Amino acid sequence: MNTIIVKILKSEHHSAPGKLADAEIHFSGGELDGLKLVGFAVWQKRDGNGQNVSFPSRPFTVHGERRSFSLLRWIAKRNAQDRLENLVLQAYADHARGSSGSETH
Repeated sequence: MNTIIVKILKSEHHSAPGKLADAEIHFSGGELDGLKLVGFAVWQKRDGNGQNVSFPSRPFTVHGERRSFSLLRWIAKRNAQDRLENLVLQAYADHARGSSGSETH
């Protein structure tokens, strides 16, 4: 059985303003067993209403302008990325309530 577990890591007090936590996706079973995907973060929305998730990315510069290259992308439908964002947000909510990480199969 393939399983992913979202691990929430509370941000240190000296992290970026608005950053609530870091998140990792841990894989169990299948070809990715024993690996984790890092680079997710949970942020407070700028208007203060709710949270959003940033995905792993790599910064680069073009003509002096800083940009980022997303490392995790949807293949055919954006809702695949939305599902993962919702999973991370649910794990953060569980963590905030004192529960462990979220798990899916």
